[in-house]
Amino acid sequence: MEISPTLVLTVLTVGISLYAWSNAALLDSWILDPYRVKRNNDYYRFITSGFLHADFGHLLFNMLAFYSFSQVVETVFFGVFGPTTGLLYFLLLYLGGIVVSDIPTYLRHCDDPNYRSLGASGGVASVVFSAILFNPLGKMMVFPIPIQIPGFIFGFLYLAYSYYMGRRRGDNINHDAHFYGALYGIVLTLILIPKVGPLFWENIRQFLN
Repeated sequence: MEISPTLVLTVLTVGISLYAWSNAALLDSWILDPYRVKRNNDYYRFITSGFLHADFGHLLFNMLAFYSFSQVVETVFFGVFGPTTGLLYFLLLYLGGIVVSDIPTYLRHCDDPNYRSLGASGGVASVVFSAILFNPLGKMMVFPIPIQIPGFIFGFLYLAYSYYMGRRRGDNINHDAHFYGALYGIVLTLILIPKVGPLFWENIRQFLN
């Protein structure tokens, strides 16, 4: 019986996040702390922080999005590359998204001793945008508005919003992780499966016509 990496990653993230809420030492040692990363070479925090979440709402939102979209990506990757290589590329997409999306955050805050960041948002965004490339016309809901729009329109709006909010820095959300995670997911998917690009634009062309 094949075990879904989506399910394994979801269970691990939920379990570790729940445990960290009652274990301050684990939370402190795993959270992304750019100041300590720079001075102590704690580069492992780029990965471990992706298995932590601030609260139940943060965890629930990320894991629902991840589980909903990752099964499409998992199916395509396994179908194109086979189970072993497909698994490695899927992990590269998700875990790589967590790491790469936090690099701009690290560079911006590495001299700020008060900054902390956590969550799987970068990896989730990578997976969501990879799924949008595969199915650009799939309907997506713009939370909290009860309407559905094609995935490619949602994607453009999401990128624009994340970029704007990342420059504004007006809340306690790491919008840069969302933005760069999404870009990483797009670029990696196009590198791994180049034919997805022309198919994506053809779907949009037909939709607009």
